[in-house]
Amino acid sequence: MSEKVLICGSIAFDTIAVFEGHFKDHILADSIHALSVSFFVPSLRKEYGGCAGNIAYNLKLLNGQPVPVGAVGSDAQDYLDYMEMQGIDISRVMVLPDMYTPQCFITTDLDNNQIASFHPGAMLRSAENDISGVDASWAIVAPDSKDGMFAHARRLHADGTPFVFDLGQAMPLFSGDDITDMMALARIMTLNEYEASVVEQRTRRSMADIARDMQGVIVSRGAQSTLLYSDGQVAEIDSIAVEHIVDPTGCGDAHRAGLLYGLTKGWPLIDACRLANVMGSFKIASRGPQNHQPSRLQIQDALRQHYGVTLLD
Repeated sequence: MSEKVLICGSIAFDTIAVFEGHFKDHILADSIHALSVSFFVPSLRKEYGGCAGNIAYNLKLLNGQPVPVGAVGSDAQDYLDYMEMQGIDISRVMVLPDMYTPQCFITTDLDNNQIASFHPGAMLRSAENDISGVDASWAIVAPDSKDGMFAHARRLHADGTPFVFDLGQAMPLFSGDDITDMMALARIMTLNEYEASVVEQRTRRSMADIARDMQGVIVSRGAQSTLLYSDGQVAEIDSIAVEHIVDPTGCGDAHRAGLLYGLTKGWPLIDACRLANVMGSFKIASRGPQNHQPSRLQIQDALRQHYGVTLLD
């Protein structure tokens, strides 16, 4: 059986700036109606990013078989070359020569809070990237254009390919009905704690109730823990304490990659979530979404040390 994973989502350039202060000292609640702020950012860098690109990078660290599914512009050749050098299959990346590659502009403060803006570029036409009939063991529908996310989800569902629904930064685009429709197509949903609260509010359903209709719902609570709702129960999986938190950009994507690896190997869902936590811990200790380079031995050691699990080859 194929162990390929279709990674549907954005492939983007990230321009990341660091504000050497705290947003909370400059964004005042009683002046939010007339917001006008400027942040001095002496540190600036450009990184390869986007949800599909980041997840594919992390899954490849595990010797998985990611197949990113995204739309880029004519300015993406260096990114495509970079993925190919890592052995990532780019056959399902659609290049649109008349558009720009999606670009994300992120400012992070000293509390690791983020303010981001995003230019979608070629992503606006991601629904045209037809993946019908592609053989894969699992897939993920990660943040992309709304039309693209639904198009991919419906094609995967029609093909019988199980997928993870990752609402993420696409949350403002989805109404409660949209989220309900997407959950009906997906096998698993993964969110952070804030996204989970918004989903509960918009759908008027609790996470436990939602999970009854799915294989599982996974809620990452950052440094606290991960909650796994599955089989009518809730398991709390302790997070891994990281000595030096460097940059949260891309941590969620690293987490998704660990989850997907476990799913392709047929692991119990709780063990896949444990590996997800391990991958997130390596990422947050490195600057940029795709600069951490743990070996499989290091990943295995971390999985054994923190969770007593030995599963990697």
